[in-house]
Amino acid sequence: MKVDSRTRILTALEHNEPDRVPLDLGGSHVTTIHVAAYERLCRHLGIESEPVAMADIIQQVVSPCEALLGRLEVDTRGLFPLTSHNWGFENKTDQGEYYEHIDEWGFVQRLSKDQGYWWSLVKSPLDGMVADAEALARYRWPIAADPRRIHGLRAKAGEFRAAGKIVMCKGLCAGLFEMGQRIRGMENFLCDLLADPKTAETILDRLLELKKQFWAMALAEIGDLVDVVVETDDYGTQESQLISADTFRALIAPRLADLIGFIKSALAEKKTAGEKGYVMLHSCGNVRPFLPAFIDMGIDILNPVHISAAGMEPRQLKKDFGSEITFWGGGVETQNILPNGTPQQVRENVRRNIEALAPGGGFVFSTVHNIQAEVPPENIMAMWDALREFGEYAD
Repeated sequence: MKVDSRTRILTALEHNEPDRVPLDLGGSHVTTIHVAAYERLCRHLGIESEPVAMADIIQQVVSPCEALLGRLEVDTRGLFPLTSHNWGFENKTDQGEYYEHIDEWGFVQRLSKDQGYWWSLVKSPLDGMVADAEALARYRWPIAADPRRIHGLRAKAGEFRAAGKIVMCKGLCAGLFEMGQRIRGMENFLCDLLADPKTAETILDRLLELKKQFWAMALAEIGDLVDVVVETDDYGTQESQLISADTFRALIAPRLADLIGFIKSALAEKKTAGEKGYVMLHSCGNVRPFLPAFIDMGIDILNPVHISAAGMEPRQLKKDFGSEITFWGGGVETQNILPNGTPQQVRENVRRNIEALAPGGGFVFSTVHNIQAEVPPENIMAMWDALREFGEYAD
């Protein structure tokens, strides 16, 4: 029996099998598509071009138009508050070979005019071997609870709900760990965690406070309409993790658990009886050693399920954790197969991943991170056709 998108995804999130594997494209800034690939896909499908709505200007990814979402029968819809990734770009400057933009955090971002697929961070505001107390005191933090960030989002969320879609909402910024690296520079912050933990903790605590301020403001206004809150960080590499388990447990996990608990409480205050709100955590790479901690702190959804990273083999993940966390992503391998494979190779990769991750529910189909600029539309449609072919659950 066919059901609407909300029922389909809510069933999967409760680890039951809906009518078919749900599909997310564009529900978040980490499950969408690069503007170049998007425009080619629309032309390929004969969808008339519209003014492109950018979900994330830094990543150059879009919030797909309703015509494409309807054509692909996508089950999600995304809310994109105003943040440093999609706000203030009218102030960018032309520097000849590239554009330059300084955002609300003081990050200097550049986009090459010739070969720029996305903006790159080139200077951090507290770069340098040491960030002393005076430098930290002078640093100007963004106003997290600025109500302009969510202007108009309640109306959008209401429209999405009325259409029977799952409503997702992204947060203020990247995760605590990743933002620490952006503020101090990656090398500096990784050294801070070991050699100057007081500085690292000062930054992490301020970031945690700002995230709470943002979610308190946003969820007070739209929490009754939001199904999935999206928080992002990156702890994994292709082979291992960026920090040790001990460092994660000592400095990151307590603050991340605090944030997750805060978000879930804020959602619960706005929900009617019988409704739940869910928290998705995005982290690329091999995060298998951290999964038990994610589950213990109440994270409902793991994204992107980086199936080509060490330790992230989908069948084993499903066996070990599939009853405790929903896998949102991992539908097709996006580093090599989706951009460079044949449509038949895409089809076979999708089949294997669905067979591994779909049984018993707890799986929402999406690519491993965003569909990048070079992916041909034929491969995107081969992915979609394979999802329709192999993603049906038995009655």
